[in-house]
Amino acid sequence: MGASPVKLHQCPKPMFIFNGHPLSPDSAFTDPATGVQYPANWLKLQSPEERAAIGITEEPDPAPYDQRFYWGPELPKDHKQLKEQWIAQTRTTANTLLVPTDWQVIREADNGKLMSAETKVDRQRIRDAAGGKITAINATTTTAELAAYITSNAYNSWNPIPEPAPIHGVEFFSNGSTTAGF
Repeated sequence: MGASPVKLHQCPKPMFIFNGHPLSPDSAFTDPATGVQYPANWLKLQSPEERAAIGITEEPDPAPYDQRFYWGPELPKDHKQLKEQWIAQTRTTANTLLVPTDWQVIREADNGKLMSAETKVDRQRIRDAAGGKITAINATTTTAELAAYITSNAYNSWNPIPEPAPIHGVEFFSNGSTTAGF
């Protein structure tokens, strides 16, 4: 199962502010104090001095952020709610991966025709992977840790069973060793 695309929010460049509100460079606007209406291309056609003359300032682009985990740059969403959301998503993904072989489970229970040992191993691998992912999600203590895990290969890989997420600066390697030496 491939990684879902990261949703980074980026504001238009440059970011224009007028009366405390952002202005889109391609939208018409009205000065509420004077009633003067400006066409959609006005911001692009004017010099910084002409924009400043009517009170428009330019601000640097805010840093991009992943909207799945943050309300804005450096403004994380509630960690507990995110953990619940990602645990539910992990269970949904595992169930989706199991559905194509569910009929074999039913057939085995219904008429005794056994499913292949390979299918049983694959189904258990999916359940084990989901359990490991849920354990790693629960082990996170901050939104930043959760975001780092969810966007890692460990979370996004379902084959083979992913390695646990780094926790509190400890990195796990495929041979089972860690940077902490255990």
